[in-house]
Amino acid sequence: MIRTLIAPLCRPLRSLSLALLLGPMAATATEPDWSDYRQVLQNHVDRRTVRGIALAWVNYGRLAADPAWKRTLDRLAGFDSRRLTRREETLAFYINAYNILAIKTVVEHWPLASIKDAGNLLWPVWKRAAGVVAGREMALDDIENDLLRGLGEPRIHMAIVCASLSCPDLRPEPYNAARLGPQLAAAGREFLANPGKGLRVEGGAVRVSKIFDWFAGDFQPAGGVRAFIAAHRPDLPPDLPIRADLPYDWSVNGD
Repeated sequence: MIRTLIAPLCRPLRSLSLALLLGPMAATATEPDWSDYRQVLQNHVDRRTVRGIALAWVNYGRLAADPAWKRTLDRLAGFDSRRLTRREETLAFYINAYNILAIKTVVEHWPLASIKDAGNLLWPVWKRAAGVVAGREMALDDIENDLLRGLGEPRIHMAIVCASLSCPDLRPEPYNAARLGPQLAAAGREFLANPGKGLRVEGGAVRVSKIFDWFAGDFQPAGGVRAFIAAHRPDLPPDLPIRADLPYDWSVNGD
């Protein structure tokens, strides 16, 4: 009889204890479920060497027919961005959003030689509505310039992928807050280890992607372009000039 009376009281206590134990974990579970996006990346992105550039190659035609792709777009559109309470969550979410909408832009205009062909001189692709993010129609420019760059994280430029051969590579996994630091560090190392588009020592100089010219000011939080590069490539001679002049190939990074 006593056991019968106590048991209902214990259940709420056990639930409370479990909630307290899982509290920190639950507090971080504010990002979308990216499992469909992970499936898309793993099933439709592989490694190729194209025009001397080693890169992540996207099979856009096959990807477009994958039900997981539609679910990815639905998840992105329906997510409530007010749930993003930490800087890392916001960064990871909008990096993924940019990459998903860049893929979507190519898929919707396929076949095309370059993502830039989805726009024109008067209305470039970056300014055109690309898709719905958290209930709001957005352009790629909205995500990059209005949301991501203001967060003071220069490594976003190693992570957002504009569907071109000379862009940084799509990683085979979504970005997420819990692992964002290591993911961005790896993206920086991999891009600056790629002589086809990231960095190569040539002609008595360290030649790097034009990204470091276009967004030079964004690298100031890391000490400037030279300090950022040195942190990811400590093997480089410290006295060579840095030239952000590697040719940028805007050809689409897939078929």
